[in-house]
Amino acid sequence: MRIVVVGGSGHIGTFLVPRLVHAGHEVVTVSRGQRSSYVDDPAWSQARHVTADRDDPAFPEAVAGLQPDAVVDLICFTLDSATALVERLRGHTGHLLHCGSIWRAGPSLKLPLTEENGPPPLGEYGIAKDAIARMLKDETRSGGLVTTSVHPGHIVGPGWHPIGPLGNLDPAVWRTLSAGEPLDVPGIGTEFMHHVHADDVAQLFEAALTHRDAASGEDFSAVAPSALNVRGYAQIAASWFGRTAQLRPVSWVDFRRTAGDDAAQASWDHLIRDHYFSIDKARALLGYSPAYEPEQAILEAVRWLIDHDQLDVATPLTV
Repeated sequence: MRIVVVGGSGHIGTFLVPRLVHAGHEVVTVSRGQRSSYVDDPAWSQARHVTADRDDPAFPEAVAGLQPDAVVDLICFTLDSATALVERLRGHTGHLLHCGSIWRAGPSLKLPLTEENGPPPLGEYGIAKDAIARMLKDETRSGGLVTTSVHPGHIVGPGWHPIGPLGNLDPAVWRTLSAGEPLDVPGIGTEFMHHVHADDVAQLFEAALTHRDAASGEDFSAVAPSALNVRGYAQIAASWFGRTAQLRPVSWVDFRRTAGDDAAQASWDHLIRDHYFSIDKARALLGYSPAYEPEQAILEAVRWLIDHDQLDVATPLTV
């Protein structure tokens, strides 16, 4: 197939584009610039690269003009943008795959969450992702364009910082854990976060392309086989440095005062959702088989950051 990957040089595209090239597809990546992927692969030389701006009203026409058999849209964030692309591709393209987010579900009421039992979303981002997924499902079920939405968890991989044990991107947590120093934890640390390696997300997109009929009109959660809660994540991460996590429960008011508004808000946004998703549907319909447990994916990212002098730790990794 000729497959157009919109946003192909990002986290997921870094792994998806080589997968598709190796599988024998003709791959065209579309992005605003020529940013390099996070991981080198000779397959990139076999992909065609096209520059286009997602915010340009002519963007849907530019994508359609590439005459794709399938389009994988990794950077769509509004219902209007998604709708415009659907309307232009309807009747001309065989399959549109959209990258959503597990934040299409709000704070959990029952675990594990599934594609069917997610609570209403919170915030502009989650509300938009949920609206797009519902529009795509309705589009296919009404006899229009064949669509699939894939909803990744917190994407992890070499080249960027993972969401850390406190639910934010503050790198200081890694120095604290690696030094065996006390770590302030808001509450008692039982909230879940569901990570996923970027290559496992790419695997699910590839499976949906391969099994188009099974994926038609469906939505899938792309997450690791298990999820980590705050205290478990911290204990596992500390053990990588030969340490035991010294967790100190504090109130959210105290945590905000010491962590700062931005880091505390990020922690709140992640931990209030308390997400742990099932992958049973993706396994049953598409054969999804993630290669990474969450701690394996996170360790790979942390090791890369340390090896490239992008993360300050007190002691070396022992694993």
